[in-house]
Amino acid sequence: MKICVTAKGDSLDSEVDPRFGRCRHFMIVDTDSLEFEAVENLYAGIAGGAGIQSGQLVSEKQVSIVLTGNVGPNAFQTLNEAGIEVITGVSGTVREVAQSFKNGAYVPVQGPTVRSKSGLS
Repeated sequence: MKICVTAKGDSLDSEVDPRFGRCRHFMIVDTDSLEFEAVENLYAGIAGGAGIQSGQLVSEKQVSIVLTGNVGPNAFQTLNEAGIEVITGVSGTVREVAQSFKNGAYVPVQGPTVRSKSGLS
């Protein structure tokens, strides 16, 4: 299964970035093999619409699940419309989160966990 983990760096040992739309990298990880692709988030610094643009970028990678610290309403809606489930409240390294996910440690959320524009601060 392909998942996306928001990350502060571009390796499996990078820490999870607690923001979705303004994270530094999206780590696209195959949970069976731990093969990954590091995708720089080109939308992290834009003035508005980061959640929507980031959600569209992730949906193009054909992942089933996004794991992050928090997700805002625009990003959640974009991911939800693409059929991507969202898991929030994760922390640690990308490798740890991928393993915990594989072991069934997380449950998808049913809505956003922060207000719009909260990742700017």
